[in-house]
Amino acid sequence: MSQRDFLGQGIKFPIQVNKATGRFMMSTEEESVKESIYLILMTQKTERWVRPEFGSSILSYTFMDTSLTRINMMARELEDTILSQEPRISEVEVTVEPRLSQGCLILNLSYLIATSNTRDNLVFPFYLYSETEGQADESME
Repeated sequence: MSQRDFLGQGIKFPIQVNKATGRFMMSTEEESVKESIYLILMTQKTERWVRPEFGSSILSYTFMDTSLTRINMMARELEDTILSQEPRISEVEVTVEPRLSQGCLILNLSYLIATSNTRDNLVFPFYLYSETEGQADESME
């Protein structure tokens, strides 16, 4: 068993079918870890009936006060959630780049894959709102 076998293999997310073989496409190693973190972020806690503790509560921050304290609370909660739910990684660091004029926060997730000591990252845009009322009114005209 090689050191990278620990990272595993799973169905690619989002699910895709190989046109040549008709089989589901698979993701392996570092790609599998990255997709797993993305699934944790995109799954709301209690959304899965069989595993209600799986996922994050990031969607509860959608209409949050964008103070520095609140943003740091969200980043810390995400670090703890990812560390507890993804056993293949360690040293998770979440930094937040506010882009409030665009209505989003850019989450930079940096982590260390434990068995291979490979550092990787994931950039995740978190939208606080889709558009302001003024922009919505202008687009309807």
